[in-house]
Amino acid sequence: MKLPQGKIKVVSLFLFLILAVNFMAAQELRQHVDNPGQTADTAPTGHVPGVPPATIEPAKPGPIGETVVTGNGINYHNGPVMRGNPVNAYIVWYGNWSSTGSNTAATKSLIEHFLGTIGGSNIEKVNTTYGDTIGNVSGNVRFGGSTINTSTANLSDSGVQSVVANALNAGALPRDSNGVYFVLTSSGVSETSGFCTQYCGWHTHATLGGVDIKYSFVGNPDRCPSGCEIQTTGPNSPATGIGGADGMANVMSHELEEAISDPDLNAWFDSSGQENADKCNFNFGATSTCTSTSICSAAGKAAAAKFNQTFGNNDWMLQQNWRNSGGGACAQHL
Repeated sequence: MKLPQGKIKVVSLFLFLILAVNFMAAQELRQHVDNPGQTADTAPTGHVPGVPPATIEPAKPGPIGETVVTGNGINYHNGPVMRGNPVNAYIVWYGNWSSTGSNTAATKSLIEHFLGTIGGSNIEKVNTTYGDTIGNVSGNVRFGGSTINTSTANLSDSGVQSVVANALNAGALPRDSNGVYFVLTSSGVSETSGFCTQYCGWHTHATLGGVDIKYSFVGNPDRCPSGCEIQTTGPNSPATGIGGADGMANVMSHELEEAISDPDLNAWFDSSGQENADKCNFNFGATSTCTSTSICSAAGKAAAAKFNQTFGNNDWMLQQNWRNSGGGACAQHL
């Protein structure tokens, strides 16, 4: 997710400016401008410094009668989408998640519940407007399980991949080509290629053990709330100023939507390299306020936190996704 979630030749990011000073103030680190006149789209180039933009085969419509729909401000580049019904989502909890603040068992429980209930939600249905020449995204997601890695060492990009590979090699998680693996780090852990300075999360893929594995890094936003959280107290915050779980859910939603619609970084993105969630980065649309009658936590109600989605008996604050229909637009629902 570019800092506020894009993509590189090998990695797609959730990038944000670290200068948000109040609600809705975070902005993209790099502004992408779609240029319809290009004869070839710029491939996603990600967060690796010094990697130049690349070009990719010009966007093409799908065969007549197939599921690819174009002309909505985002282009198809002939790669696959994840058509699983459902797609499985897995977590590696990395770092110290038995601590205080948002580094707690309560955060783990909430995020696993989030992945277990986002499937079929209004925001996830927007992803069903994306397909390949075989079929469309189902919009259904299933939480497939989690494992714990108690190391607190900082991670590099290659280190994130190693964390996923080690979990698969140890049998802690299944080796699933129909899955998205999230490495979620506690707030004391840094991703050294630019977490909190260039991005809040990213996704990519790699062949691990002969299987195409899609994976994502998302750090605990309480490490840098001014850059990676839309509000420091969210609708599920356990206490005032502890917004990490809500901020993490937002970044995860962004990366999940992109990993499903562009799993191998060769399916859906626009001419500037923005994937569907990038095009709506930190664009939340219409919101509601937590009140005494809301589902929100007591802290969320006291802080009048904002939310725009309700599912799984929780209120959530999740950025919009780009709708690949009706000319294209940022949308919370179909």
